[in-house]
Amino acid sequence: MFLCEKSIEKLRIIINGDDTTDYKSGPNLVSFFNKLGFDDCYGPGFPSRWIFTEYKLNEINGTKKLENCIKAIFAVNNYIGRIDYLDSLIFEFNQYLAFDKLKVVRDNEKILIEKLDRIIISSDKEQSNISEKEFLQLEFDKSLDDIGLNYNITEILKTRMVEAESNIKVGCSLSAIILIGSIAEGVLLGVATKYPRIFNMANSAPTNRNDGKVKPFNAWTLNDFIETAYELNIIHEDVKKFSHVLREFRNYIHPYQQLCSSFYPDENTALICLQVMKALIAQISEYVKREI
Repeated sequence: MFLCEKSIEKLRIIINGDDTTDYKSGPNLVSFFNKLGFDDCYGPGFPSRWIFTEYKLNEINGTKKLENCIKAIFAVNNYIGRIDYLDSLIFEFNQYLAFDKLKVVRDNEKILIEKLDRIIISSDKEQSNISEKEFLQLEFDKSLDDIGLNYNITEILKTRMVEAESNIKVGCSLSAIILIGSIAEGVLLGVATKYPRIFNMANSAPTNRNDGKVKPFNAWTLNDFIETAYELNIIHEDVKKFSHVLREFRNYIHPYQQLCSSFYPDENTALICLQVMKALIAQISEYVKREI
């Protein structure tokens, strides 16, 4: 496998781990690459960390060692207790790998590298141009009851919504965001359960690496639900866009990821997430209404 310059640069940033808890010092970097077959020593005259890492990556680019390097840096056992953080790193790296027609996939505890048959780049016309300010000013009149999920789960989700809104009012923004993220996942799981056939047949439905079968819904990630709901036209581009923002914020349930990103959400951030939730409910409700 061979990576372009931008992909190598992004991989170097991930390996070095600057400003994260995965920061690697010079000796750590030497140890990391020596495990891939090198025999370097750390000492006087050692170059800057980024020069050393980029040099090593360019040296193994196009060889099997590069694949081993990628699998080593994303090794699941290095991210115990922060799997969502690992998934976000993989997601970011895949934005670059797309240009190399490659994709990193985490299949439970395994890290795989898949080849793609083409590069898919969305044009500017396909992207939502709605601003954050405009999005916050939108009004939605649909409720969780309009989606028609199981009564018991609907009541649980409604209780969480009330609690999230209360948390925002008293300044507990992070807890509100985490609650809102759980509501979004609960709603989308409920809709998938309501319409299992179309969700399972969608191109975005996640599959098992071994047999190619679609994973059971309890193994889907929030990202899987968002992408599939968008593909099925259950949600639109604007909600898809902001739902991914919500998904990223929700991942800060892990303290170390919050520490790595120095993320301290304020009321405005929480309000954006709440508005995403309301928009999600509204668009799903409209879909359900069309299907009746």
